[in-house]
Amino acid sequence: MFTIGYERRTQEELVRELTEAGVTLLADVRELPLSRRRGFSKTALALALGEAGISYEHHRALGNPKPFRDAWKSGDAAAGIAGYRSHLAGPSSAAVDALAGRVSHGGVCLLCVEHDAASCHRRLLAEALAERVAGLRVRDL
Repeated sequence: MFTIGYERRTQEELVRELTEAGVTLLADVRELPLSRRRGFSKTALALALGEAGISYEHHRALGNPKPFRDAWKSGDAAAGIAGYRSHLAGPSSAAVDALAGRVSHGGVCLLCVEHDAASCHRRLLAEALAERVAGLRVRDL
């Protein structure tokens, strides 16, 4: 499984990297699939991916809820991390299970905005998926 952030990429660069990595499904794990950056809102991104033969799915339930994002951004990463982990274990547990089923077949990449996966909720989601998919290897693009 892969993860990627679009923060420092153009849409064309993102699609090229996904294609080169062999990604077949981009799982958008932003709570709101909107962006001020051209080409990264849900419809435009899905269209560009489709033209490259990559499927697109938005997984709203796996997005990082605003209170946890705000805690993280304000410098309280511990509260943001704890809140998101609680979110994955509680209300979004079924969504994690469903995505894990698809991840087990390969070719999936998690998408969010942050360039550095270590500073993003997608790293925590990848950890939750690895608990459900034996031998899952995660590569940040």
